[in-house]
Amino acid sequence: MRLGENTPKLGFGLMRLPMLGEEVDIEQTKEMVDLFMQAGFTYFDTAYGYLGGKSEMAIKDALVDRYPRDSFTLATKLPAWAGAKTADEAKEMFFTSLKRTGAGYFDFYLLHNLGGERTAKFDEFGIWDFVQEQKEKGLIKHIGFSMHDSAEALDKVLTEHPEVEFVQLQINYADWDSPSIQSRLCYETARKHGKPVVIMEPVKGGSLANLPESVSGIFKAAEPDSSVASWALRYAASLEGLITVLSGMSNVEQMKDNLAVMKGFTGLNEEQMAVIQKAKAALEAIPTIPCTACQYCMKGCPMGVQIPETFTSVNTYKTYGNLAAAKGHYGFATRNGGKASDCIACGQCESVCPQHIHIIDELQSAVELLEK
Repeated sequence: MRLGENTPKLGFGLMRLPMLGEEVDIEQTKEMVDLFMQAGFTYFDTAYGYLGGKSEMAIKDALVDRYPRDSFTLATKLPAWAGAKTADEAKEMFFTSLKRTGAGYFDFYLLHNLGGERTAKFDEFGIWDFVQEQKEKGLIKHIGFSMHDSAEALDKVLTEHPEVEFVQLQINYADWDSPSIQSRLCYETARKHGKPVVIMEPVKGGSLANLPESVSGIFKAAEPDSSVASWALRYAASLEGLITVLSGMSNVEQMKDNLAVMKGFTGLNEEQMAVIQKAKAALEAIPTIPCTACQYCMKGCPMGVQIPETFTSVNTYKTYGNLAAAKGHYGFATRNGGKASDCIACGQCESVCPQHIHIIDELQSAVELLEK
């Protein structure tokens, strides 16, 4: 039997839990956990760094201490690139997660957010061997990783580490053909390697729940009683070879809506898929910077400006009007430098851009949007 074949296809993502000020709203989280479990769903996904560690602690209070350990599946993640200066510090993250959750073991354990320079940290600190050792001790049942990078990078990791049992990828209908996110290409790469997939960001951080009228109207005309977000969730869950689809629910209302959509769900039909394609076309018709993330502009940039990532951030705002998401993506992409404001207007990038984008002007506009 394939890994995850019998796992219900809605997972509770614990990155955006309800908050009371700076603390997790434990009572509302307990209510959400209870609704989730009562509906027959069992997969919970957290991470060492979610909410500064409060997510792992909250799931101990709301789930682990209240339900038999064999009645649910718990996943968490180790971000070796996030602050660890030595291999021992990186490995200690695993034991910290065990202590915070009180889970005894993890059903699914992931190396967190591979991609770019982050991938090298897991090799440098010997984390691949370390998690295998923990699996042999019974502290991990299944090993995988999450990744935000190209299909080429994903293929390289899966080729070098055939022992990996599953992957977690950002997949949604808006990013399916995206040249930067490469949802389809990454999904196809995982399938080529025979790895089941956990889908993250099926609603694109909430952006696909708050669409422009030109797009949302298409969904409402087709199914007046269905939420716009439900279309994104159902699209992701209709793919083959999945373990589950994560939804980062933040309140009881979102939980109830998702449970109503996913309980008994078996896939979108052809007519519904046609509605998705029509909405996707309307979404793509919204004017954006026509960057294809070919990276030609990056090869000779003397300042290392993260041009394609900057344009992805700008396009997030242009398409969805979600400034917080745009700034969040931009902040992560430029955390080590390469901000739009670093541009010295040398023009090298414009001389090689196949799309003939006025990159210098667009970067100046990005400064006003994303850095103010």
